[in-house]
Amino acid sequence: MSEPTLLRADHGAVRLLTVNRPDKLNALNVATLDALHRAFDEAADDASVRAVVLTGSGAKAFVAGADIAEMNSLTPVQGRDFSLRGQRMMRRVEKMPKPVIAMLNGFALGGGLELAMCCHLRIAADTAKVGQPEINLGLIPGFGGSQRLLRLAGRAAALELCLTGAPIDAARALQLGIVNRVVPAAELETETMKLAAQLASAAPLALRGILDCINVGGECGIEEGLEYESAQFGLMFSTADMREGTSAFLERRKPAFKGA
Repeated sequence: MSEPTLLRADHGAVRLLTVNRPDKLNALNVATLDALHRAFDEAADDASVRAVVLTGSGAKAFVAGADIAEMNSLTPVQGRDFSLRGQRMMRRVEKMPKPVIAMLNGFALGGGLELAMCCHLRIAADTAKVGQPEINLGLIPGFGGSQRLLRLAGRAAALELCLTGAPIDAARALQLGIVNRVVPAAELETETMKLAAQLASAAPLALRGILDCINVGGECGIEEGLEYESAQFGLMFSTADMREGTSAFLERRKPAFKGA
């Protein structure tokens, strides 16, 4: 019996998802895309899960790209469908109501960088490398890479990475704003899970409100974004967590948020 393409483990309120195709450097094929989509649906619906960490198995790669062997024989229509399948899954991650952290333990190339960029935060080992090398295959990014890279790092960086296809190291990715933090490889899991635990202990409805505001604000004008933020801010006053958080502050104690 073959190994599952995606592993799941719960660490308290943090769910760890691991793409498990180490012999293929965790390349994304149709089965893996579908498994990821299901896993994020389940995490969204599970009240015991408050944060998600996504990584790849083995020491070499987070995800080294899409599965080239599977793509090689696709027709134009099948290629578009494959792109849409990946985009739907990554949009699902991006719109998660709970924070998702990509733990970049190695190569995050092509579809792997696209997968990392749809997560809300990215922590990279100092040995990690990222890039959009599709140009070297006669292709372009197909899972949202041109769009998210443009939004994260700006036009100049998006053009450089997509046009040259050359990977960059973690330090350069941090400088460009593609990753949030770079840590020594030996400390990657500890530091990532520490951040995930911190997020998991925060007020879940406030986390969701922040994620919604930033997702909406990134795609609309400033006036619409401010109006949406005010509406979400007001909504927080209907929650028991807001009363708990403000009371805990006034009473100088640690709050106990319940997501209500």
